[in-house]
Order: sequence, then structure tokens, then C-alpha cells
Amino acid sequence: MANQISIGEPAPGCKKVDPILVANKVTRVFGGLTAVDVEHMEIPRGLITALIGPNGAGKTTMFNLLTGFDKPNTGEWTFDGKNLANVSSYKVARMGMIRTFQLTKALSLLTVIDNMRLGDQKNPGEGFFQAFLRPVWKKHEAKITLKADELLKRFKLDAKREDYAAALSGGQRKLLEMARALMSDPKLVMLDEPMAGVNPALTQSLLEHIKGLKENGTTVLFVEHDMHMVRHISDWVIVMAEGKVVAEGPPADVMKNPAVIDAYLGAHANSDLGDIDINSAAKETN
Repeated sequence: MANQISIGEPAPGCKKVDPILVANKVTRVFGGLTAVDVEHMEIPRGLITALIGPNGAGKTTMFNLLTGFDKPNTGEWTFDGKNLANVSSYKVARMGMIRTFQLTKALSLLTVIDNMRLGDQKNPGEGFFQAFLRPVWKKHEAKITLKADELLKRFKLDAKREDYAAALSGGQRKLLEMARALMSDPKLVMLDEPMAGVNPALTQSLLEHIKGLKENGTTVLFVEHDMHMVRHISDWVIVMAEGKVVAEGPPADVMKNPAVIDAYLGAHANSDLGDIDINSAAKETN
């Protein structure tokens, strides 16, 4: 598996056979704290990659930098061969790289279907003058509404179509955010802790939807603390600690990497990471 993804043996910052995202010398400093110091990172195309690491490792900050929600002190990166450094977040999304957030960004006072319609990025009705020309945008709205309804059915949210987003449970909001991300047919979906705060009853559904993204040809990069989930669905794992990439490779190999286990757990360095409750073990070592 590793030989099909990486060029040579897996190592921090190793080159990939077909990367969709390539980052070089990306740093982000807050005051005296270096939150991100990534020398090189490549995300393989068409696969599910997990970005893991202990709290404060710089994972979400890296997400923010890559998607234009924050600006780096140094560095550059390309997406599908196009330079994205210092590109605004809305332009990044239009180029096909869509992200979700740890805290869902559903618009609570809009209905579920209206949230979905907002995920479309090519609606002519969003232009100032075109908005007054109903025939210009009405046909397009009917088209995207049909697409939204198909996605809501796929994500089992069709029964909530006319409900306000505020009325959804935490897990349903996660599903809505993921479904809305697909409205623009992205090439890369970046999920920031998709399982955080999700009812266990919806966890399996979310897992299946993430795997479904890959089956439909979408590249997935996700941040997650649940090692069982990482082992179950990821093709490749990149590990960050103190802002740096410290290891990467197939999930089974990464879980047994002493440097990774030590970065997470310290005192449990002789254990397999996938067999340990991360949160409880971390408390023991603090």
C-alpha cells in the first residue's frame, strides 16, 4: 500500500506518487509560539488521509492556512498544480478545496434546504443586477434544489428539509455541513474533527459517508482524535507534533511508531496507539 502512495519508504514529508496538495516551508507564529513549522507535506489524490496529533500540534492551524482562513509567516502551497498561498478562502473554495469546521457553521435561522442551496457557488442570482432578473436565476435554482434534495436524501436529512438548522442535533449539523460541502463538487474535502460531539448512533453513518466521498473520486483530508476511526477508514496518516510533521505512513504502521506513541502518550510508549483510549491516557501523563 505504501509503495502505491509514497515514492520510497514512508517518512515525514515524503513525496507522493500523485499528490493533489503540496506544501513547502509553511510556518505560523503567534507571539513567541510557533504553531506550525511544516517543512514539506503532500496529500495523495483520491484517498482518505488522516491528520492526527496531540492537542496543540498545529492541525487546525494548518487547515486554516491551507484554506485561506489564516495567513502564514512563510511558505507556499499548491492545489492541483495551482498556487494557493495567500489566496482568499472563498477563492480557495471555488477552486475545489472545501473544508468543514470543528464547530459547525450551519446558518441556524435558515432552513436545511436553504443552507444546502448556499453551498452552490455558481448561482447567477448572487450577482447584484442578475438578482433582479428572475428568469436568469430561477432555472439554475431549480437545478441546484434538485441536487440538494438528492444529497439530503443520501445523508438521511430529507425529513428535515424545511426545518431550521438550529433545530438539528449536533450530529445532524455535521451531516448537513458535509452535504453542503458537496454542493460545489469539490476535488478535496477537508474535515476538521468530523466526529466531535456526534451521537454514537450517527457515528457509523458519518464514517460511511466519508468512505463514500472516496468512492465518488473525492480526496479527503481529515483531523481526528479517534484512533479507531483513523485506523478504520484512512489510507494514509500524517502525524503532527509541536507544529511539525513527525511521521506518516499507512495507519497500521503509524499506530506502532514509537515516536508517534511518545508524542501522544509518553508513559504508554510500549503500547499500540490504536488500542489505547487517547483522552484518558493523556490525562494520566499530564
